[in-house]
Amino acid sequence: MLAGVLASFAGRFGRVEPRRTAAAFVTGLLADIEVKTCWQLAEQAGHARPDAMQRLLYRAVWDADAVRDDVRTVIVDRFGDPDAVLVVDETGDLKKGIHSVGVQRQYTGTAGRIENAQVGVFLGYASGHGHTLIDRRVYLPVSWTDDRDRCQGAGVPDEVEFATKSELAAEMITAAADAGVPAGWATADEAYGNNSVFRAHLREHQLGYVLAVSRSHQVPLDGGKVKIRADRIAAELPASAWQRRSAGAGSKGPRLYDWAWLDDVTTDADPDDDGHHSLLIRRNTTTGELAFYRCWTPQPATLAQLIRVAGIRWTVEEAFQAAKGQVGLDQHQVRRWDSWHRFTTLALAALAVLAICAADAADEPPQSGLIKLTVNEVRRLINTCTIRPIHELAHRLRWSQWRRRHQARARQAHYKRRLNAELQP
Repeated sequence: MLAGVLASFAGRFGRVEPRRTAAAFVTGLLADIEVKTCWQLAEQAGHARPDAMQRLLYRAVWDADAVRDDVRTVIVDRFGDPDAVLVVDETGDLKKGIHSVGVQRQYTGTAGRIENAQVGVFLGYASGHGHTLIDRRVYLPVSWTDDRDRCQGAGVPDEVEFATKSELAAEMITAAADAGVPAGWATADEAYGNNSVFRAHLREHQLGYVLAVSRSHQVPLDGGKVKIRADRIAAELPASAWQRRSAGAGSKGPRLYDWAWLDDVTTDADPDDDGHHSLLIRRNTTTGELAFYRCWTPQPATLAQLIRVAGIRWTVEEAFQAAKGQVGLDQHQVRRWDSWHRFTTLALAALAVLAICAADAADEPPQSGLIKLTVNEVRRLINTCTIRPIHELAHRLRWSQWRRRHQARARQAHYKRRLNAELQP
């Protein structure tokens, strides 16, 4: 599968050197190395210096969006299904400096609080055949887009303007639809579900949706004559309105919740909308905690269909965990616009290898006493059976000396800058 994914975008490189480096880069992301920056990937590949890896991200001529399209095609060929779900979510990478593209103090779920971070919005694809990430956008806060000098320093194209995370998500969904990606549904958390413009965008694409909304979300009822908070509606429901059903299989068995479904919710004031609006409410069977979903379908849907889509939203969290834990999605040390998109695209390619291999293994007859192969175990097997680590002592010693020399120069430069700053009047 690794060879197949690499072959899918090999033609995007006009010269053989960056093509080989890209293959070594993706292979290195799958390798069993602790940190996956250009230094470590170059050492794993047997290079004498990190220059080729760094050049691939900074100066080599290739189109990261075209490679993303090629990887997406491979994923759709394996996982494609007209009933598939597009899953939107964001993730943050904590940063210390101020120069990495998009970085500022902002809320990120990675830390669960406001931190100095860089945030990316991602699009996942999930079907009964498997799931993974298929697209990405870096989020540029207003503090960046209002400072064109800062944007220019990070290589942000002049035509890039401020876009909310919901607008970035809408861009990715449009790109997927224009590329013919088969999907019947979309889902996202309340940061996107509360946005009426985003909901309207999904309806324009005739995508059914199950979008989380906040408990204070105003739900239109009685033909739009009244709007009532979602939590107030839940509080007034009789016991007979709740049904216990599974939202899908979890690591410890079926994920059982109590569900209530109100199918008399009205439109978001779109006179041309002839679809079916509803409100879905989920209640935790242990804690009683509630979650709320605005739903829409172009054709009548069943409660079981809506619950399935609501449960699939968690696949994007699994994809983030695998992307960061297995292929180093959050380990890039790049600052520029192009470099972020290039690194992230190659990480999605490596993740696609793991997702497809795990899906292929899941199609095999189960072996007695064994669980299905996980993405983590697939990567271990790829390392054992395919990737041959370099054990030559001389190579390792050369890299040790290179790192120490580079770090000594960096320390000397740091001391010199600090001394000059102290001597300033």
